Amino acid sequence: MGASVADLVERIRGGLLPAVPVPWSNGRLDETALAGYVEWMARHPVAGVGVSVHTGRGRHLTPADRKRVLTAWRNGFGDRVIVAGAWDDASAAEAKDLGADAVLAFPQRNDPVGYHRLLGNSLPVIVFYLYEAAGGVAWPLDTVAELLSLPSVLGIKIATLDSVMTFQDLAVRLRGQPGKLLITGEDRFLGYSLLLGAEAALIGMGAALPDLQAELLRTRANGDWSRFIRLSALCDELAQVTFRAPMEGYVRRMLWAAAADGAIPREACEDPWGPALPAHERDEVEQVVRRARSAFD
Repeated sequence: MGASVADLVERIRGGLLPAVPVPWSNGRLDETALAGYVEWMARHPVAGVGVSVHTGRGRHLTPADRKRVLTAWRNGFGDRVIVAGAWDDASAAEAKDLGADAVLAFPQRNDPVGYHRLLGNSLPVIVFYLYEAAGGVAWPLDTVAELLSLPSVLGIKIATLDSVMTFQDLAVRLRGQPGKLLITGEDRFLGYSLLLGAEAALIGMGAALPDLQAELLRTRANGDWSRFIRLSALCDELAQVTFRAPMEGYVRRMLWAAAADGAIPREACEDPWGPALPAHERDEVEQVVRRARSAFD
């Protein structure tokens, strides 16, 4: 039997769950690099990982590759939380069969309540409020409240990219939903989203420098404000060189960042589904990672 919604809320609260990309080289999933990445990430203080979500290109992977990826993370992560991307009942059932603890629901415009209820038949669900340019849906606040009232929903991940007002409004509404988690997906204003009440982070930026970001959450919880401000500035600098136009390039940039941080080989950074990027961007990403690692260590 899987974990209950209440148990998962407590296991995730206060923690970082990196949305992990897939190491890819020579036009295929690099299983050796993946195994090394799992081992590397498991040495860091993360609550779990998000697998086959947008950063992990879940909807683009073949079922066989999704199985390889999720199995690798499940086997390497012990009892830490595995959140898998899901977009229909079949993908949610697949995630359950492969050992995921919860699903992150890819946004769907039609009948959102029925859709989230359907996914919840397999596993506890995290609602995903994603900005529309990335395929998200700007649900009315009343619809969000209805989604959060579903027994199978453990919380909501908010990723607006740049709409502080939307995050503020949703955060206020969530305060009336006891037992549900506000999970930030705001790479570009991570620190501020924590100040607004986010209790956990499920972010693509966590693919590199996860210990720095986990420490940011800890300092927020402990009220260590001078350290919080310093770490928040380091995270902002990383986000500014990775989450930028063209936005779909962030997956490749985070692979570059992971390689610069020693998580995966330099050559395992292909993203077949993302845009081509100029070489100088990789230089910028690597320089920021090195500066942040030096400042944090």
